[in-house]
Amino acid sequence: MRLPAILLLALLPAAAGAQPSPRLHHRAVLVDTHNDFPSAGIAKDLPFDADLRGRAHSDLARMRQGGVDVQVFSIFCGPEQASPYAWANREIDSVAAWVARNPSAMQWVRDSRGFRQAVRRGRLGTMLGVEGGHMIEDSPEKLQALFDRGVRYLTLTWNNSTSWASSALDETTGKVPADKAGLNALGRDIVRRMNDLGMLIDVSHNGERTFWDVMAATRKPVIASHSSVYALCPHRRNLKDDQIRAIARNGGVVHLNFYAGFLDSSYERKALRLGERYRMETDSLVKTGMQPDYAQMIVAEKHRGDYDAIRPPLSLLLDHLDHVVRLVGVRHVGLGSDFDGIEAGPAGLDGVEDFPKITTALQERGYSPKDIRKILGGNFIRVLRANERR
Repeated sequence: MRLPAILLLALLPAAAGAQPSPRLHHRAVLVDTHNDFPSAGIAKDLPFDADLRGRAHSDLARMRQGGVDVQVFSIFCGPEQASPYAWANREIDSVAAWVARNPSAMQWVRDSRGFRQAVRRGRLGTMLGVEGGHMIEDSPEKLQALFDRGVRYLTLTWNNSTSWASSALDETTGKVPADKAGLNALGRDIVRRMNDLGMLIDVSHNGERTFWDVMAATRKPVIASHSSVYALCPHRRNLKDDQIRAIARNGGVVHLNFYAGFLDSSYERKALRLGERYRMETDSLVKTGMQPDYAQMIVAEKHRGDYDAIRPPLSLLLDHLDHVVRLVGVRHVGLGSDFDGIEAGPAGLDGVEDFPKITTALQERGYSPKDIRKILGGNFIRVLRANERR
């Protein structure tokens, strides 16, 4: 089978001899599968195509600086929104406005063909994923409508469960009883419809019962768009080794989350103490109608020095990556930063401009240029193609 040129570029080994990491990084195809700027930008009233250094993890210029070729933007709202589907469309409209204002710098990506075009033209490939099945409001027709607008993955649950799938939070806290956990008939139908559409199934945030029901139902490779490793940090949002092995058998990819609390098991305890110190500030923002997670992020930005002091080292993110590679191989790991959806990542990863530091760290750990290309984007390209309708 003849492979697309861009896939060959992503997978071919480098020329003999070590490459300087800046050259390798910027010649590789970098895909980040989860960035929350659409919702964070609305919450903070920030335009993506402005200079947002110090106010957000992301902006258009720093995407280029960081060598990001394709960004999957997360379309998200919390379950407290009265009309999640309308909110999803509002956020998609925002992303569309960025692309329309910057036609020489951004390009919609809906399939592997568009992916190749965007990379070839040097534009930021702009993809969409919806974070939380509640945003389709139990409607397969709304799932179809979001696909038609360009959404190419659905995270089946957020922290909240839907009527058809249970979340990691609700399963582990007992909010959903064991006999009601997992996918029901509507949930299995949604999985089948996603397979038929060519929409990637994202198992991040899913409870274990939902996860295993998905793996039994899907006919195509899945992704975890922003999850890390339970064996190194036993958080309910992370994936256990048997889940990682199942994703690998399925042909899927685990895209590692940069959130400090999913990398370092001591972080959230320290962050909770800081949160209590600044509780009044956070509560005042929530009272204005701001989503609680974004209120917490704004307060953390205001008190950056305190939060910087408890961030784990970048090496810990690489430890999570090494664990996946040792367990199932380099074909099944990628990057899903969660930038602009977290208050803190590892030390040194302050925004999208810092992605080259990951490539440098991978080289220092002995990863080959070929394997680095797989991690940065080649693995996602493979799964995207495998999900497209034939």
